[in-house]
Amino acid sequence: MNVDLFDFELPNDRIALRPAAPRDTARLLVLDGPEAMRDLHVRDLPNQLRAGDCLVFNDTRVIPAQLEGVRGEAKIGATLHKREGPRRWRAFIRNAKRLRDGDTVDFGNGVLATAGDRAEDGSFALDFHGDEPVELLLERCGRMPLPPYIASKRPTDAQDADDYQTMFANEPGAVAAPTAALHFTPDLLAALDAAGVGHTTLTLHVGAGTFLPVKAEDTADHKMHAEWGRIDQATADHLNAVRAKGGRVIAVGTTSLRLIESAAGDDKIIRPFEGDTAIFITPGYHFKGIDGLVTNFHLPRSTLFMLVSSLMGLERMQAAYAHAIADHYRFYSYGDASLLLP
Repeated sequence: MNVDLFDFELPNDRIALRPAAPRDTARLLVLDGPEAMRDLHVRDLPNQLRAGDCLVFNDTRVIPAQLEGVRGEAKIGATLHKREGPRRWRAFIRNAKRLRDGDTVDFGNGVLATAGDRAEDGSFALDFHGDEPVELLLERCGRMPLPPYIASKRPTDAQDADDYQTMFANEPGAVAAPTAALHFTPDLLAALDAAGVGHTTLTLHVGAGTFLPVKAEDTADHKMHAEWGRIDQATADHLNAVRAKGGRVIAVGTTSLRLIESAAGDDKIIRPFEGDTAIFITPGYHFKGIDGLVTNFHLPRSTLFMLVSSLMGLERMQAAYAHAIADHYRFYSYGDASLLLP
């Protein structure tokens, strides 16, 4: 499909620079099948789902993956985006023309890394020196990797260390938050439990590739970056049981959705999964593992807007986004949410 079909104009002031407070007071645009759109709030979610439904959250934890260092006199910026080994990460490099295979970068506070091979996408491998776990090294020298559309407008600060983690964050390894889950609070989860709506977790370590624009003119020519994920046997069994009893599997975030769809077969059975996924969902895709989605509002021409258009139909999502823009919904990672029930 032509990527231009997924373009739209977004006023700059619709980009949220801070999350709603409390988190569950964010707005919620509900699209439920052919029904008219409804303007609600995230805290209204228990009334929009059914007893027996199950929400699926991503329990990945964002690491301080934005690094600033030097190689000799050259300043080098690095954004880690995928672990390739115990001490090796793949990273997008700023000032990459000053970096060569074998060069050592000093990221400060005693943290050193040697550049390895350069991939087709321009990223470098970085091998971190020493014996300490890389996560501890990053705590010393890294900062929270806010999306570029926020970081270009204000500096990262201490508040982001809390704001950019979900209440489910447990497994370190993401370089971007699964932002739909940022809206959830313990009180909201208790209200959902009281309404008979269950929840479970999986792990998908979100990579920086999620922010990369689609540069191809046709979706068939776009290559997704792989991300590592895991669904264990107990979680797969639970989700299959939910659907067998007539409940719906509602992914919270496109990351949860993409991993479930990677694990589901054509028979619509979800199986255990552990490894990389580079699934790219565009209109015409037949969903196998999920029945709905809670998600934020996405960038024009992005793979994520293509995904929601696959779920609800392109014209429906174009109309929903036009409504959201006209009604001053807040967009992107710290913005408002939508509930999409095809």
